Amino acid sequence: MSLKQNLHNLKEKYRGTKMEQSFNALHTFLYMPNITTHSGSHVRDAADLKRVMNTVIMAMVPVLLFGMFNAGYQMNGQINGFEAVDFFTLDNFLVGLKKILPLLVVSYGVGLGIEFIFATVKKHEVEEGYLVTGMLVPLIVPIDLPLWMLAVAVAFGVIIGKELFGGTGMNVLNPALTIRAFLFFNWAAWMSGDKVWVHGAVDGLKASNGVDAISGETILGALAQNKPLPEHWDAMNSFFGFIPGSVGETSTFLIVLAGLFLILTGIGSARIMISAVIGAAVMGLIFNGLVDSGAIVEGSKFYGLMHLPFWQHLLIGGLAFGIVFMATDPVSASQTNTGKIIYGFLIGLFSILIRVFNPAYPEGVMMAILLMNVFAPTIDHYVVQANVKRRMKRLKLKTA
Repeated sequence: MSLKQNLHNLKEKYRGTKMEQSFNALHTFLYMPNITTHSGSHVRDAADLKRVMNTVIMAMVPVLLFGMFNAGYQMNGQINGFEAVDFFTLDNFLVGLKKILPLLVVSYGVGLGIEFIFATVKKHEVEEGYLVTGMLVPLIVPIDLPLWMLAVAVAFGVIIGKELFGGTGMNVLNPALTIRAFLFFNWAAWMSGDKVWVHGAVDGLKASNGVDAISGETILGALAQNKPLPEHWDAMNSFFGFIPGSVGETSTFLIVLAGLFLILTGIGSARIMISAVIGAAVMGLIFNGLVDSGAIVEGSKFYGLMHLPFWQHLLIGGLAFGIVFMATDPVSASQTNTGKIIYGFLIGLFSILIRVFNPAYPEGVMMAILLMNVFAPTIDHYVVQANVKRRMKRLKLKTA
């Protein structure tokens, strides 16, 4: 008897019991649901929620694998010198795997566990929405984040950020960013600063030159403090991702490829992505203009990030990752075409604005997206009302 037949028999066995919904979730995760419509008109398409989620996960896998290599590269580079370390080595990958795999296990274990509990108690189907959130979370947190902190934050994000609103498709805020915001506002010292972004390497041992192998800050952190940047933090390395940062945010190159993949598959919104990039560029140009005009002089508090060429803002920090994977969340983003353009533009604008004017937290994309999540329904409301007024005006002209 085949595995599929055995699972089907078990599915019938659990029908009507408390475990029915949980087992159905496992069955539909492995196989396509055998449910067909019986009445009404429906769009017949191969895409369902599970396939949409799997497509997004496929786009994130290269970013995740690169992040594992980069974690080891940053560690070994600090100890032995970056010029003496090769990037794609097994040692680099194993360091990243050792640190990132537990984050993935905790994220999926706690999140899906809560989803199954809610489905069992409330007797509804287990939704696949957390499949993407479970992978997003490890990509947007420091690799040395204590696992118990991550578990508490995931529980908060799933229960308060999603299930409280009715589950997948009903949440107001992006669940992954809700989890990150909870972490940041409760344990800020573990989420930002110069001791969290790169793994502590040898855990108290001395490097070959006798200096403690400690973790290092990001480009944003250095610029916010007007520090000179090392030579290996140039624009090219920033674009390809050979810099310190959260696991998924470093390689703009892979993030751009992922964005194109999501657009071509019809999952991601090109309007949101393009307008967000334009919004960030506009704000960056405004700050560059202030520096060029002499309004902001070298050595002043905000000079470092204002002086940075506008296009380099797109290469550092979590801006690109946030635009591609979280600003485009179809649930919490604007739904109208015009609304998507306004929504994306304001995300880019506010991201750079917050990044520059908050030296204690030189990364604004999380707060910008969460802010616009709240205002997305308002944007859509006024867009729809404007369309209604235009149509009513045309109707009056025709009947006059």
